[in-house]
Amino acid sequence: MSAPPIVVVRDLVKTFAVRGAVLRAVDGVCFDVGPGETLGLVGESGSGKSTTGRILVGLDAATSGSIDLFGQQISSKAGKTALGAVRRRLQFVFQDPQNSLNPRMRARDAIAEPLDIAGGLTRAARNDRVRELLEMVGLPISCGDRFPHEFSGGQRQRIGIARALAMRPEFVVCDEPVSSLDVSIQAQIVNLLLDLQERLGLSYLFIAHDLAVVRSISARVAVMYAGRIVEIAPKRELYTLPRHPYTQALLAAVPRIRPNKTRGAAVVAGELPSQIDSVAGCTFHPRCPFAFERCRVEKPTLRAIASGHLAACHLHEPPYQPSLAS
Repeated sequence: MSAPPIVVVRDLVKTFAVRGAVLRAVDGVCFDVGPGETLGLVGESGSGKSTTGRILVGLDAATSGSIDLFGQQISSKAGKTALGAVRRRLQFVFQDPQNSLNPRMRARDAIAEPLDIAGGLTRAARNDRVRELLEMVGLPISCGDRFPHEFSGGQRQRIGIARALAMRPEFVVCDEPVSSLDVSIQAQIVNLLLDLQERLGLSYLFIAHDLAVVRSISARVAVMYAGRIVEIAPKRELYTLPRHPYTQALLAAVPRIRPNKTRGAAVVAGELPSQIDSVAGCTFHPRCPFAFERCRVEKPTLRAIASGHLAACHLHEPPYQPSLAS
């Protein structure tokens, strides 16, 4: 019997007031993350990926919906007390290490900052933990005396990862952690995250727009469009047999070595719809080459279409199939 998920998200909504209107950045998102698993979260810029990740670790508050972390209910009604009960067990790796590190703080102090806030360690124990973390992310101990501007982008991200691991978390949200790095350095950071996952038993929510990077690290992949998840599947199945037209379009846009080999789907035209102005029916229907009348008037529900494979599309929606939120 498989272990129960450590993260359960249901009907997550986040709205912002914009010029007297309401912007739905996250609109009814549902997903699970199991122990030791990496769930990739992909989609175009502005689809709500980063906002979802920030809500999970408490950097943003949800407007509505439920979040269960390690069996503890976290919601907009529960407040900071509920999050505080599990706060040490989850952490966040930021996209841009240049901006997420204090330029006036030495690397050793940046890594130790969570330890200093939590307290309870002697000076010697604190320093030993910093040295352990530096070695864990592949940096020499002597790096601790240097400031962020003295490191390369990849080294800064290693420091950011070390800081995130300081409190020995079990679940880490990685918000596009390699998007600002050169391709060769991206591979090094992804390999580091995989190594740390194996050594420490970590679970990740890995947010990215690069499908090739997501494929190299994720066990399952969730595809997000206009604030909603439109497909979730095991990595192999999603990349070989995508069911949602938007997923098909994303994969068709990925550069490939054999350009004459098509994937059977064309890149869709147009842009993400405004999340201020509500779109009737499926939010993807204005760009979807397969849209029919039902798509224009009724929002599809994220439903199982095969074992472990869910999609929010009327093309795959027999009435007898259960929804993820049920």
